[in-house]
Amino acid sequence: MREGLLPATVATVLELSTSGEQARSLTELLGEIFDPTETAISAFEVEEGVTTLSLNTPWKVEIYFANPPDEDAVRDLLRPIVGDLADSTPFTTVDTRDWVANSLDGLKPVRAGRILVHGAHDRGVVRPNDVAIEIEAALAFGTGHHGTTAGCLMALEAELKKRRPRHGIDVGTGTGILGLALALRTKRKVVAGDIDAVAVAVAAHNARANHAPHALDLYAAPGLRHAKANRPGRFDLVLANILAGPLKRLAPSIARVLAGNGTLILSGLLAMDVAGVVSAYRHQGVHLASHSLREGWATLVMKKGGAAQRPRRPA
Repeated sequence: MREGLLPATVATVLELSTSGEQARSLTELLGEIFDPTETAISAFEVEEGVTTLSLNTPWKVEIYFANPPDEDAVRDLLRPIVGDLADSTPFTTVDTRDWVANSLDGLKPVRAGRILVHGAHDRGVVRPNDVAIEIEAALAFGTGHHGTTAGCLMALEAELKKRRPRHGIDVGTGTGILGLALALRTKRKVVAGDIDAVAVAVAAHNARANHAPHALDLYAAPGLRHAKANRPGRFDLVLANILAGPLKRLAPSIARVLAGNGTLILSGLLAMDVAGVVSAYRHQGVHLASHSLREGWATLVMKKGGAAQRPRRPA
């Protein structure tokens, strides 16, 4: 999970080793306190490829600051959650050139069916039939190189094997990757919005960089509070890769714009958050069709139409 865009220039980084429960708490707390255009918070399982429901497995939390923070104030915020770790973990000063190089080294191609998210340095791995989305190294965070976005891309590919959505929307678009992937796969314009105007600008940049300047119909507003998004029954595919708290708060408005035969793909939540999110949407007439876990984060595929059908008992 990554809350906030990675600042274009990173001055300071704080890395913490935690449990899954602490990682979730830190992400929610710091995501509410810090300006998302100045600070980004990342959390992920340490052991790649291991998917677990346990919140006691090793996790890593990384906090990126565009400007040197008040270290004592940050430690005071962290101490109630991580205890003495807040005082024993050093802040690291980062040189911008080193940061971009490190980002480039860590930007590995991510494939979900025909969709391939990659950096410029990996153009050679693109296959002739790929729907390739190229991202600059400095903008790599939140673009498929984390379990939440990758999980959404896999769910999107599975949905596209069944049908072609006519009207899609990406709520909390961030860097625009999910909306862009949908637009390129369906060759239809996708509505995409974010509360952060900087994120919207980055999404527009990514669309232009991938030779699809008109693929996204972008807006800057909280949730669906915009004329482009607030259209009851309009969207037959809704994507939302954000935190569990906002997902639950947005349940009424997302359910309202979801078409009667629509599909909803959600991510940005830990396994322990699934029940609460599913319950919030069930109350809005949207049921869970399937779910998956990737790097400790859940992706939910939900359908309009109330409770899921139960198998009939034999007479």
